[in-house]
Amino acid sequence: MRPYRTAGIIIALAVMAAVLIPALRSGRSSVEVERETYVMGTLLKASITATSRDAGISAIEAVFEEMGRWDSVLSSWRDDSELSRLNSAQLDVPQNVSAELLALLGEVHRWAEKSGGAFDPAVGPFIDAWDLRGDGKLPSEAERAAALERTGLGAFEVDEAAGHVIRRRDGAWITAGGFGKGAALRSVRAILVDMGVEAAALDFGGQLLIIGSPKNGEGLVVGVAHPSRRTEVFAKLKAQGGSVATSAASERFVEIDGEQYGHILDPRTGWPVPAWGSVTVMTDDPLVADMAATTLFVLGPDEGMAMAERWTDVAALFLRQVGDTVTATWTEAMEPWLLEVPGWEVGNVEQ
Repeated sequence: MRPYRTAGIIIALAVMAAVLIPALRSGRSSVEVERETYVMGTLLKASITATSRDAGISAIEAVFEEMGRWDSVLSSWRDDSELSRLNSAQLDVPQNVSAELLALLGEVHRWAEKSGGAFDPAVGPFIDAWDLRGDGKLPSEAERAAALERTGLGAFEVDEAAGHVIRRRDGAWITAGGFGKGAALRSVRAILVDMGVEAAALDFGGQLLIIGSPKNGEGLVVGVAHPSRRTEVFAKLKAQGGSVATSAASERFVEIDGEQYGHILDPRTGWPVPAWGSVTVMTDDPLVADMAATTLFVLGPDEGMAMAERWTDVAALFLRQVGDTVTATWTEAMEPWLLEVPGWEVGNVEQ
C-alpha cells in the first residue's frame, strides 16, 4: 500500500451534510439550458448543452419525467410506489414485480454481499425503532435487538429467474436511500445518450452525473464541500464523464436528549453512523457510485480506505474531521482527478 499525504485545516464545529458544488461551463457555441425541480424528495439541478434551446428543454423535460417515474417505483414515502407495495406485501407469498425493479434488487443484493453487510438498505425496522421519520427516540437494547432480527436483505428473497420477490419477515422493509439516486441517474443517462446529448451535468442532492467532457475536453470542476460547512468548498476534483457521489452525516438528523443522530444507519449494529467526516467517490456507473459512497461512509475512514483500495473501478476521497481539524486521504485511483486539496500540491505525492 502506498503512503497518502494528509491535509489539515482549522474549522468551526457543526453537524451538517457534505455536498458536491459543481460548476458547468461549456466552451462550445452550443446553447446551455438549465432547470431545477424537486423530485424523489430532493433538489435536482440539470444543465444540458444542446444544439438549440428547444433541444435542451426537451432533454431536461425527459430527465424530469424519468425521475418522476423512478419516484413512483422506489419511494418508500409513497404508499402507491412499487417498492412500498413490496414492503407491505403478505409474508411468504411470491410478489411479481417489474423487470427493472427485480434486476435492481438483484444488483443491490449482490452489492450488500460484496460490502460484508456494511451496505444493506433493508434497514426499515431500525428506522422505525429510532423513529427517524418522526421526532426521534433512543431505542432500548431490547427494541434494537428486535429490529435487528427483522433487518437485512435476507428478509427479501429475490428470485430473478422466477421473476418474483418474497417478503419473509414481519416488519421488514427496504429504503432506497442508499441506491435510489444512482438507479435513477443511470436510467436518465441512457435516455440522454439516446437523445444525442453530448454534454450534461446533473446535480441530484449531492450526487453528480456527468455526460461528455465539458470545457473542451478539460473536464468538469467539482467542488467537494467541507464535512461540516456545506457551503464551503474544501477540495476540488476534475471529472470527465461518470458519476461523483458524497456520503456524510446528513443535515437530516434527529435530536434526542440533546444529542444529534444522523439518518445513515449501520445495518450491522442498528446505530446511526458517527459524524466522522465524509467520503466522495467517482466511478462510471451512478448506481455503483451511490452504493459505494454509502458503504464507505458506514465503514469509516480506516476500514473504508482498506476496502476502496481493493476496487479498481472506484476512486475515493476521505475527509476525516477530528475536533477542529480535517484531514484528507485518497486512493490511488482518485489521485489523477485531484485539482486542489489544502496542504497538498497536485503531482507532489510522496512515493
